[in-house]
Amino acid sequence: MRITLLSLALALLSNIAFAQKTYLHVGKLVDTKNGKVLNEQTIIVSGDEIEDVIDGYESGAGKVIDLKDKVVLPGFADLHVHIETETSPTRYLEGFTLNEADIAYKAQELALRTLNAGFTTIRDLGGSGVNVSLRNAINTGKVLGPRIFTAEKAIGTTGGHADPTNGYRKDLMGDPGPKEGVVNNVDDARKAVRQRYKNGADWIKITATGGVLSVAKNGQNPQFTEEEIEAIVTTGKDYDLQVAAHAHGDEGMQRAVRAGVKTIEHGTLMSEETADLMKKHNTYYIPTLSAGKYVAEKAKIKDYYPAVIVPKALEIGPQLQKTFAMAYNKGVNIAFGTDAGVFPHGENAKEFGYMVEAGMTPMEAIQSATIETAKVLKAEDALGQLAAGFKADIIAVDEDPLQNINTLNEVTFVMKAGEVIKE
Repeated sequence: MRITLLSLALALLSNIAFAQKTYLHVGKLVDTKNGKVLNEQTIIVSGDEIEDVIDGYESGAGKVIDLKDKVVLPGFADLHVHIETETSPTRYLEGFTLNEADIAYKAQELALRTLNAGFTTIRDLGGSGVNVSLRNAINTGKVLGPRIFTAEKAIGTTGGHADPTNGYRKDLMGDPGPKEGVVNNVDDARKAVRQRYKNGADWIKITATGGVLSVAKNGQNPQFTEEEIEAIVTTGKDYDLQVAAHAHGDEGMQRAVRAGVKTIEHGTLMSEETADLMKKHNTYYIPTLSAGKYVAEKAKIKDYYPAVIVPKALEIGPQLQKTFAMAYNKGVNIAFGTDAGVFPHGENAKEFGYMVEAGMTPMEAIQSATIETAKVLKAEDALGQLAAGFKADIIAVDEDPLQNINTLNEVTFVMKAGEVIKE
Protein backbone atom coordinates (compact mmCIF):
# COMPACT_ATOMS: atom_id res chain seq x y z
CA MET A 1 0.00 0.00 0.00
CA ARG A 2 2.86 2.35 0.89
CA ILE A 3 4.44 1.75 -2.50
CA THR A 4 1.13 2.49 -4.23
CA LEU A 5 0.63 5.75 -2.32
CA LEU A 6 4.25 6.77 -2.91
CA SER A 7 3.93 6.09 -6.62
CA LEU A 8 0.72 8.10 -6.76
CA ALA A 9 2.33 11.02 -4.93
CA LEU A 10 5.32 11.00 -7.26
CA ALA A 11 3.05 10.92 -10.28
CA LEU A 12 1.06 13.89 -8.97
CA LEU A 13 4.25 15.85 -8.30
CA SER A 14 5.50 15.03 -11.77
CA ASN A 15 2.26 16.26 -13.32
CA ILE A 16 2.41 19.47 -11.29
CA ALA A 17 6.01 20.07 -12.37
CA PHE A 18 5.12 19.44 -16.00
CA ALA A 19 2.12 21.77 -15.76
CA GLN A 20 4.28 24.64 -14.51
CA LYS A 21 4.57 27.36 -17.10
CA THR A 22 7.55 29.29 -18.40
CA TYR A 23 7.26 33.03 -18.94
CA LEU A 24 9.66 34.57 -21.43
CA HIS A 25 9.94 38.36 -21.10
CA VAL A 26 10.88 39.50 -24.58
CA GLY A 27 12.22 42.94 -25.54
CA LYS A 28 11.44 42.55 -29.25
CA LEU A 29 9.48 39.75 -30.92
CA VAL A 30 9.58 39.06 -34.67
CA ASP A 31 6.03 38.40 -35.85
CA THR A 32 6.72 36.27 -38.93
CA LYS A 33 3.08 35.95 -39.93
CA ASN A 34 2.47 39.69 -40.19
CA GLY A 35 6.00 40.74 -41.03
CA LYS A 36 6.56 43.14 -38.14
CA VAL A 37 8.40 43.49 -34.83
CA LEU A 38 6.49 43.76 -31.52
CA ASN A 39 7.92 45.39 -28.40
CA GLU A 40 7.73 44.17 -24.79
CA GLN A 41 5.94 40.85 -25.06
CA THR A 42 5.51 37.84 -22.76
CA ILE A 43 5.53 34.37 -24.30
CA ILE A 44 3.83 31.83 -22.04
CA VAL A 45 5.03 28.27 -22.61
CA SER A 46 3.18 25.24 -21.27
CA GLY A 47 4.64 21.83 -22.01
CA ASP A 48 6.02 21.81 -25.56
CA GLU A 49 3.68 24.53 -26.88
CA ILE A 50 3.16 28.25 -26.68
CA GLU A 51 0.06 28.85 -24.61
CA ASP A 52 -0.20 32.58 -25.32
CA VAL A 53 1.68 35.72 -26.37
CA ILE A 54 0.60 38.88 -24.54
CA ASP A 55 1.56 42.55 -24.46
CA GLY A 56 3.79 43.68 -21.61
CA TYR A 57 5.67 41.64 -19.04
CA GLU A 58 3.60 39.25 -16.95
CA SER A 59 4.46 36.22 -14.83
CA GLY A 60 2.81 33.59 -12.69
CA ALA A 61 3.61 30.27 -11.04
CA GLY A 62 6.57 28.96 -12.95
CA LYS A 63 9.94 29.96 -14.36
CA VAL A 64 10.67 33.43 -15.76
CA ILE A 65 13.30 33.86 -18.48
CA ASP A 66 14.54 37.41 -18.97
CA LEU A 67 15.06 38.21 -22.68
CA LYS A 68 14.24 41.90 -22.37
CA ASP A 69 17.47 42.92 -24.08
CA LYS A 70 17.09 40.36 -26.90
CA VAL A 71 15.28 40.04 -30.21
CA VAL A 72 13.27 36.81 -30.23
CA LEU A 73 12.23 34.76 -33.27
CA PRO A 74 10.69 31.35 -34.01
CA GLY A 75 13.24 28.56 -34.36
CA PHE A 76 14.50 28.31 -37.94
CA ALA A 77 14.09 25.41 -40.34
CA ASP A 78 16.71 24.42 -42.91
CA LEU A 79 15.14 22.34 -45.69
CA HIS A 80 18.37 21.03 -47.19
CA VAL A 81 21.00 19.45 -44.97
CA HIS A 82 23.03 16.23 -44.94
CA ILE A 83 23.29 15.54 -41.23
CA GLU A 84 25.43 12.40 -41.53
CA THR A 85 28.42 14.00 -43.25
CA GLU A 86 30.57 17.11 -43.30
CA THR A 87 32.99 18.52 -45.83
CA SER A 88 36.70 17.66 -45.60
CA PRO A 89 39.49 16.64 -47.99
CA THR A 90 39.11 13.04 -46.76
CA ARG A 91 35.32 12.78 -47.14
CA TYR A 92 35.51 10.62 -50.27
CA LEU A 93 37.56 8.02 -48.38
CA GLU A 94 35.17 7.87 -45.45
CA GLY A 95 32.77 5.54 -47.28
CA PHE A 96 35.51 2.93 -47.04
CA THR A 97 36.85 3.74 -43.58
CA LEU A 98 33.87 4.65 -41.38
CA ASN A 99 31.49 2.14 -39.83
CA GLU A 100 27.78 2.90 -39.41
CA ALA A 101 28.40 3.52 -35.71
CA ASP A 102 31.10 6.09 -36.55
CA ILE A 103 28.64 7.92 -38.79
CA ALA A 104 25.98 7.84 -36.09
CA TYR A 105 28.22 9.34 -33.41
CA LYS A 106 29.33 12.09 -35.78
CA ALA A 107 25.77 12.80 -36.91
CA GLN A 108 24.67 13.28 -33.30
CA GLU A 109 27.37 15.95 -32.80
CA LEU A 110 26.43 17.67 -36.07
CA ALA A 111 22.77 17.69 -35.08
CA LEU A 112 23.47 19.35 -31.74
CA ARG A 113 25.68 21.94 -33.42
CA THR A 114 22.82 22.71 -35.81
CA LEU A 115 20.32 23.06 -32.97
CA ASN A 116 22.62 25.39 -31.04
CA ALA A 117 22.79 27.60 -34.14
CA GLY A 118 19.03 28.20 -33.85
CA PHE A 119 17.76 25.61 -36.33
CA THR A 120 15.11 23.67 -34.45
CA THR A 121 13.89 21.81 -37.56
CA ILE A 122 15.77 20.36 -40.52
CA ARG A 123 14.96 18.35 -43.62
CA ASP A 124 17.73 15.84 -44.27
CA LEU A 125 18.01 15.13 -47.98
CA GLY A 126 20.01 11.98 -48.24
CA GLY A 127 22.37 9.78 -46.29
CA SER A 128 22.91 6.15 -45.44
CA GLY A 129 19.90 5.53 -43.20
CA VAL A 130 21.54 6.66 -39.98
CA ASN A 131 19.46 9.81 -40.48
CA VAL A 132 16.29 7.82 -39.74
CA SER A 133 17.76 6.40 -36.53
CA LEU A 134 18.94 9.86 -35.47
CA ARG A 135 15.47 11.29 -36.07
CA ASN A 136 13.98 8.55 -33.91
CA ALA A 137 16.55 9.04 -31.15
CA ILE A 138 15.84 12.79 -31.05
CA ASN A 139 12.07 12.24 -31.07
CA THR A 140 12.30 9.87 -28.11
CA GLY A 141 14.61 12.15 -26.12
CA LYS A 142 17.69 9.91 -26.23
CA VAL A 143 19.85 12.66 -27.77
CA LEU A 144 19.51 16.39 -28.43
CA GLY A 145 19.02 17.71 -31.92
CA PRO A 146 16.62 19.48 -34.24
CA ARG A 147 13.31 18.00 -35.34
CA ILE A 148 14.22 15.94 -38.42
CA PHE A 149 12.25 15.23 -41.58
CA THR A 150 14.42 12.86 -43.59
CA ALA A 151 14.55 11.44 -47.10
CA GLU A 152 16.70 8.50 -45.90
CA LYS A 153 18.69 7.59 -49.08
CA ALA A 154 18.35 9.78 -52.19
CA ILE A 155 17.16 8.13 -55.41
CA GLY A 156 19.27 8.41 -58.57
CA THR A 157 19.95 6.59 -61.82
CA THR A 158 22.82 4.29 -62.77
CA GLY A 159 25.89 6.52 -62.86
CA GLY A 160 23.75 9.46 -61.74
CA HIS A 161 24.40 11.88 -58.92
CA ALA A 162 22.96 9.58 -56.20
CA ASP A 163 24.52 6.33 -57.45
CA PRO A 164 26.48 5.33 -54.32
CA THR A 165 29.18 3.52 -56.32
CA ASN A 166 30.28 6.38 -58.57
CA GLY A 167 34.07 6.56 -58.68
CA TYR A 168 34.58 3.03 -57.31
CA ARG A 169 36.88 0.65 -59.11
CA LYS A 170 34.96 -1.74 -61.38
CA ASP A 171 35.08 -4.82 -59.16
CA LEU A 172 33.46 -2.81 -56.35
CA MET A 173 30.80 -1.06 -58.40
CA GLY A 174 28.36 -3.94 -58.63
CA ASP A 175 24.90 -3.15 -59.98
CA PRO A 176 22.93 -1.24 -57.30
CA GLY A 177 19.18 -1.19 -57.78
CA PRO A 178 16.00 0.22 -56.18
CA LYS A 179 16.91 -1.13 -52.73
CA GLU A 180 20.08 1.00 -52.86
CA GLY A 181 18.22 3.93 -54.40
CA VAL A 182 19.22 3.42 -58.05
CA VAL A 183 16.52 3.19 -60.73
CA ASN A 184 16.43 2.70 -64.50
CA ASN A 185 12.75 2.46 -65.39
CA VAL A 186 9.28 3.19 -64.09
CA ASP A 187 8.95 -0.06 -62.13
CA ASP A 188 12.31 0.55 -60.46
CA ALA A 189 11.16 4.05 -59.59
CA ARG A 190 8.05 2.80 -57.83
CA LYS A 191 9.99 0.14 -55.95
CA ALA A 192 12.63 2.65 -54.80
CA VAL A 193 9.94 4.91 -53.31
CA ARG A 194 8.32 1.98 -51.51
CA GLN A 195 11.73 0.92 -50.17
CA ARG A 196 12.31 4.44 -48.78
CA TYR A 197 8.90 4.25 -47.09
CA LYS A 198 9.79 0.84 -45.67
CA ASN A 199 13.09 2.25 -44.39
CA GLY A 200 11.31 5.05 -42.54
CA ALA A 201 11.66 8.09 -44.83
CA ASP A 202 9.50 11.21 -44.39
CA TRP A 203 10.34 12.58 -47.84
CA ILE A 204 11.60 11.37 -51.19
CA LYS A 205 14.66 13.01 -52.71
CA ILE A 206 15.67 12.45 -56.34
CA THR A 207 18.68 13.71 -58.25
CA ALA A 208 16.99 14.99 -61.39
CA THR A 209 20.29 16.15 -62.91
CA GLY A 210 23.98 15.60 -62.47
CA GLY A 211 25.61 17.10 -59.40
CA VAL A 212 28.72 19.01 -58.47
CA LEU A 213 30.18 16.77 -55.76
CA SER A 214 29.52 13.34 -57.26
CA VAL A 215 32.53 11.61 -58.83
CA ALA A 216 31.09 11.90 -62.33
CA LYS A 217 31.80 14.23 -65.22
CA ASN A 218 28.51 16.01 -65.92
CA GLY A 219 27.00 18.28 -63.27
CA GLN A 220 23.86 19.37 -65.09
CA ASN A 221 22.53 16.75 -67.53
CA PRO A 222 18.97 15.40 -67.02
CA GLN A 223 19.15 11.95 -65.44
CA PHE A 224 15.53 10.77 -65.19
CA THR A 225 12.85 10.50 -67.83
CA GLU A 226 9.72 12.46 -67.08
CA GLU A 227 7.79 9.18 -66.84
CA GLU A 228 10.14 7.94 -64.13
CA ILE A 229 9.70 11.13 -62.10
CA GLU A 230 5.92 10.95 -62.52
CA ALA A 231 6.03 7.38 -61.19
CA ILE A 232 8.03 8.56 -58.17
CA VAL A 233 5.67 11.47 -57.46
CA THR A 234 2.46 9.45 -57.82
CA THR A 235 3.81 6.56 -55.75
CA GLY A 236 4.99 9.03 -53.14
CA LYS A 237 1.47 10.46 -52.92
CA ASP A 238 0.14 6.98 -52.15
CA TYR A 239 2.43 6.91 -49.12
CA ASP A 240 2.04 10.60 -48.18
CA LEU A 241 5.62 11.35 -49.23
CA GLN A 242 6.43 14.60 -51.02
CA VAL A 243 9.34 14.78 -53.48
CA ALA A 244 12.38 17.06 -53.47
CA ALA A 245 14.44 17.23 -56.66
CA HIS A 246 18.12 18.11 -56.75
CA ALA A 247 18.61 19.90 -60.07
CA HIS A 248 21.28 22.13 -61.63
CA GLY A 249 20.42 21.87 -65.33
CA ASP A 250 17.32 23.51 -66.80
CA GLU A 251 15.89 20.55 -68.73
CA GLY A 252 16.01 18.27 -65.68
CA MET A 253 14.30 20.97 -63.65
CA GLN A 254 11.47 21.31 -66.14
CA ARG A 255 10.87 17.57 -66.20
CA ALA A 256 10.72 17.49 -62.41
CA VAL A 257 8.38 20.48 -62.12
CA ARG A 258 5.98 19.15 -64.76
CA ALA A 259 5.97 15.76 -63.01
CA GLY A 260 4.86 17.37 -59.74
CA VAL A 261 7.81 17.55 -57.35
CA LYS A 262 7.31 19.88 -54.39
CA THR A 263 10.76 21.48 -54.22
CA ILE A 264 13.64 22.18 -56.58
CA GLU A 265 17.00 22.13 -54.81
CA HIS A 266 19.82 24.42 -56.03
CA GLY A 267 18.19 25.33 -59.37
CA THR A 268 21.51 26.72 -60.57
CA LEU A 269 20.89 27.12 -64.30
CA MET A 270 17.18 27.88 -64.00
CA SER A 271 15.78 29.80 -66.97
CA GLU A 272 13.00 32.38 -66.75
CA GLU A 273 10.78 29.86 -68.53
CA THR A 274 11.42 27.35 -65.73
CA ALA A 275 10.77 30.01 -63.09
CA ASP A 276 7.39 30.68 -64.70
CA LEU A 277 6.68 26.94 -64.78
CA MET A 278 7.47 26.69 -61.07
CA LYS A 279 5.03 29.52 -60.33
CA LYS A 280 2.36 27.74 -62.37
CA HIS A 281 2.83 24.46 -60.47
CA ASN A 282 3.35 26.08 -57.03
CA THR A 283 6.81 24.52 -56.82
CA TYR A 284 9.17 25.80 -54.15
CA TYR A 285 12.76 26.82 -54.81
CA ILE A 286 15.41 25.91 -52.20
CA PRO A 287 18.46 28.00 -53.18
CA THR A 288 21.45 26.63 -51.14
CA LEU A 289 23.56 29.74 -51.80
CA SER A 290 25.97 28.81 -48.99
CA ALA A 291 26.94 25.57 -50.73
CA GLY A 292 27.58 27.31 -54.05
CA LYS A 293 29.92 29.82 -52.47
CA TYR A 294 31.73 27.19 -50.40
CA VAL A 295 32.45 24.69 -53.18
CA ALA A 296 33.64 27.43 -55.55
CA GLU A 297 36.09 28.57 -52.88
CA LYS A 298 37.34 25.10 -51.92
CA ALA A 299 37.72 24.04 -55.56
CA LYS A 300 40.66 26.46 -55.78
CA ILE A 301 42.53 24.48 -53.12
CA LYS A 302 44.63 21.70 -54.62
CA ASP A 303 43.36 18.19 -53.80
CA TYR A 304 40.46 19.37 -51.61
CA TYR A 305 38.11 17.67 -54.11
CA PRO A 306 38.77 14.85 -56.61
CA ALA A 307 39.93 16.30 -59.94
CA VAL A 308 36.68 15.48 -61.79
CA ILE A 309 34.73 17.72 -59.39
CA VAL A 310 36.86 20.87 -59.67
CA PRO A 311 35.64 22.21 -63.05
CA LYS A 312 31.99 21.61 -62.04
CA ALA A 313 32.45 23.46 -58.76
CA LEU A 314 34.14 26.42 -60.45
CA GLU A 315 31.43 26.63 -63.12
CA ILE A 316 28.24 25.99 -61.14
CA GLY A 317 29.04 27.37 -57.68
CA PRO A 318 29.23 31.08 -58.60
CA GLN A 319 25.92 30.98 -60.53
CA LEU A 320 23.55 30.43 -57.62
CA GLN A 321 23.19 33.97 -56.30
CA LYS A 322 22.38 35.35 -59.75
CA THR A 323 19.76 32.64 -60.27
CA PHE A 324 18.30 33.38 -56.84
CA ALA A 325 17.91 37.08 -57.73
CA MET A 326 16.07 36.17 -60.94
CA ALA A 327 13.74 33.70 -59.21
CA TYR A 328 13.02 36.14 -56.39
CA ASN A 329 12.20 38.97 -58.79
CA LYS A 330 9.94 36.63 -60.79
CA GLY A 331 7.96 35.77 -57.65
CA VAL A 332 8.90 32.08 -57.36
CA ASN A 333 8.07 30.55 -53.94
CA ILE A 334 11.32 30.42 -51.96
CA ALA A 335 12.02 28.45 -48.78
CA PHE A 336 15.24 28.35 -46.82
CA GLY A 337 17.79 25.60 -47.42
CA THR A 338 21.58 25.57 -47.34
CA ASP A 339 23.03 22.12 -48.20
CA ALA A 340 24.82 22.05 -44.83
CA GLY A 341 27.34 19.23 -44.85
CA VAL A 342 28.72 20.55 -48.12
CA PHE A 343 29.96 23.33 -45.81
CA PRO A 344 30.33 23.04 -41.99
CA HIS A 345 27.15 22.40 -40.01
CA GLY A 346 26.24 25.19 -37.64
CA GLU A 347 27.02 27.89 -40.20
CA ASN A 348 23.56 27.59 -41.75
CA ALA A 349 22.57 31.18 -40.89
CA LYS A 350 25.12 32.61 -43.32
CA GLU A 351 22.48 31.88 -45.95
CA PHE A 352 20.39 34.79 -44.66
CA GLY A 353 23.12 37.27 -45.51
CA TYR A 354 23.57 35.85 -49.00
CA MET A 355 19.81 36.05 -49.65
CA VAL A 356 19.73 39.69 -48.56
CA GLU A 357 22.78 40.45 -50.72
CA ALA A 358 20.84 39.11 -53.71
CA GLY A 359 17.86 41.42 -53.11
CA MET A 360 15.54 39.77 -50.58
CA THR A 361 14.49 41.89 -47.59
CA PRO A 362 15.65 40.75 -44.12
CA MET A 363 12.04 40.02 -43.08
CA GLU A 364 11.42 37.95 -46.22
CA ALA A 365 14.62 36.00 -45.56
CA ILE A 366 13.47 35.26 -42.00
CA GLN A 367 10.02 34.27 -43.27
CA SER A 368 11.65 31.92 -45.78
CA ALA A 369 13.09 29.95 -42.83
CA THR A 370 9.92 30.05 -40.73
CA ILE A 371 6.46 30.36 -42.27
CA GLU A 372 7.55 29.26 -45.77
CA THR A 373 9.46 26.20 -44.57
CA ALA A 374 6.45 25.28 -42.43
CA LYS A 375 4.23 25.33 -45.53
CA VAL A 376 6.60 23.00 -47.40
CA LEU A 377 6.62 20.58 -44.46
CA LYS A 378 2.81 20.77 -44.15
CA ALA A 379 3.33 21.98 -40.58
CA GLU A 380 2.05 25.55 -40.91
CA ASP A 381 -0.22 25.08 -37.87
CA ALA A 382 2.67 24.04 -35.62
CA LEU A 383 5.94 25.60 -36.79
CA GLY A 384 7.29 28.94 -37.94
CA GLN A 385 5.40 31.37 -35.70
CA LEU A 386 5.44 32.62 -32.13
CA ALA A 387 1.72 32.29 -31.43
CA ALA A 388 -0.68 30.33 -29.26
CA GLY A 389 -0.89 26.66 -30.20
CA PHE A 390 2.48 26.56 -31.98
CA LYS A 391 5.47 24.51 -30.85
CA ALA A 392 7.62 26.37 -28.35
CA ASP A 393 10.61 26.63 -30.71
CA ILE A 394 12.08 29.97 -29.66
CA ILE A 395 15.47 31.57 -30.33
CA ALA A 396 17.04 34.93 -29.48
CA VAL A 397 19.78 37.19 -30.83
CA ASP A 398 21.40 40.35 -29.47
CA GLU A 399 20.62 42.76 -32.32
CA ASP A 400 17.69 43.53 -34.59
CA PRO A 401 18.12 41.27 -37.66
CA LEU A 402 16.08 43.70 -39.75
CA GLN A 403 18.93 46.16 -39.28
CA ASN A 404 21.80 43.64 -39.22
CA ILE A 405 20.89 40.30 -40.79
CA ASN A 406 24.26 38.81 -39.82
CA THR A 407 23.31 38.86 -36.14
CA LEU A 408 21.48 35.61 -36.91
CA ASN A 409 24.91 33.95 -37.05
CA GLU A 410 25.20 34.47 -33.27
CA VAL A 411 22.12 32.92 -31.67
CA THR A 412 22.36 33.33 -27.89
CA PHE A 413 19.24 31.48 -26.68
CA VAL A 414 17.55 28.33 -28.00
CA MET A 415 14.40 26.60 -26.80
CA LYS A 416 13.03 23.62 -28.67
CA ALA A 417 9.57 22.26 -27.85
CA GLY A 418 9.60 24.02 -24.48
CA GLU A 419 13.04 22.76 -23.43
CA VAL A 420 15.84 25.28 -23.02
CA ILE A 421 18.84 24.04 -25.01
CA LYS A 422 21.09 27.09 -24.93
CA GLU A 423 20.87 29.93 -22.41
